[in-house]
Amino acid sequence: MTKTVKIAIFASGGGSNALEIIHHFSKVPSGEVSLVVSNNKNAGVLQHALNHKIDTYIHTKQEAENGRLLEVLRGKKIDFIVLAGYLKKISSDLIKAYPNRIVNIHPALLPKFGGKGMYGMHVHNAVVQAGESVSGPTIHYVNENYDEGDIIEQFKCKIDASDTAEDVQKKVLALEHKHFAGVIEREINKLYGI
Repeated sequence: MTKTVKIAIFASGGGSNALEIIHHFSKVPSGEVSLVVSNNKNAGVLQHALNHKIDTYIHTKQEAENGRLLEVLRGKKIDFIVLAGYLKKISSDLIKAYPNRIVNIHPALLPKFGGKGMYGMHVHNAVVQAGESVSGPTIHYVNENYDEGDIIEQFKCKIDASDTAEDVQKKVLALEHKHFAGVIEREINKLYGI
C-alpha cells in the first residue's frame, strides 16, 4: 500500500451517511476518515466522530470564507473531502485547493431538483409534487455552483403513486447508505492509483 488517503467528512446534521462512511473505511486500507467538519455545534455527526475517536472541527461562517478552514484541512493533511448532508456552499479557495477531490451526495437524480435551497425534505417534496416515477441519489464532484459538478454515479428507486415525501426519503437514504462509501473508495483508488 503506497498511501492511505486522509478523508474529511463535512456534515451539518445527524450524520447517518457519515457513519456508514466511517464504518466502511475502518475496514479498507485505502482511506481513513481523519476529520469531521461541521458548521453546526449541535450536529449529531459530531457524536459519531467522538464515538470513533475522529477529530472534529466546528467552523463559523467567517472561518469558512477567510481561509481558516483550508488551514485546518492542510494542517490535518487532508487529501479528499466528502460532503454528507453539509448545508453550506463550499468556498472557492477549497475548490481550488482540492480540484476533483470534493464529492457530494444529492438526494435526487440531478440535474432535476438541484440548486440552492434544494436539500433534504425540500427535494423529496418537490419530487413527489412533480409526480416523478423514479428518484434516487446522485454522487457528484463539487464545483463553484450548487449541484452542478460532474456526475460520478446515480442510483434509482421506483416511486409509487401512493408514496409520500417521507417514503421517498427512506428509499433514497437506503440507496445512499448502500452505495456512497463504495463509490468514494472507488474514486479514491482511481485518483490515487491505489
